[in-house]
Amino acid sequence: METFLEIMKYIIPALVVFATAYYLLKMLLDERQRLEMAILKKDAQKITLPLRLQAYERLTLLCDRAGVANTMFRVRTPGMKVKELRAALMMAISQEFDHNTSQQLYVSDTLWQIIQLAKNETLNLVTNAGGNLDPEADAELLWNVLAQALEEQDPPILQRVLMAIRTEAGQLF
Repeated sequence: METFLEIMKYIIPALVVFATAYYLLKMLLDERQRLEMAILKKDAQKITLPLRLQAYERLTLLCDRAGVANTMFRVRTPGMKVKELRAALMMAISQEFDHNTSQQLYVSDTLWQIIQLAKNETLNLVTNAGGNLDPEADAELLWNVLAQALEEQDPPILQRVLMAIRTEAGQLF
């Protein structure tokens, strides 16, 4: 029994020293790992921040180019019929959005869903605006119907997307 107590006199202080050393080394290594992760994150942000800002710029340009009024100015030609203008508008708007799908990597899921909703609403606006018009009528009729429909939107869908882009981009700083 006395031998057991003698052994315990040496083992207990050794265990206390071991536990203290383990705890201090673990804290030191955890802190060092946290600092290394912070440095890596900062370095990564130097690369991704410009890419994210460029994505917000491209999406802002998308909102401008995919707007019905701007698209009409680009695709409308003299002598077009309603069905031709409607098809040209829908194709141009879809292409604008499709051309920028890679930007979803740099923005939040919420913002990307807002952008997809804007695309669908814009295409629905074009589809529904000329629903009652004669497909062979002059495209000027569709132009007028779309202009009136755009005036009735308050605020226009693409303006709401621009506000969402600005809000999210502002959170970077």
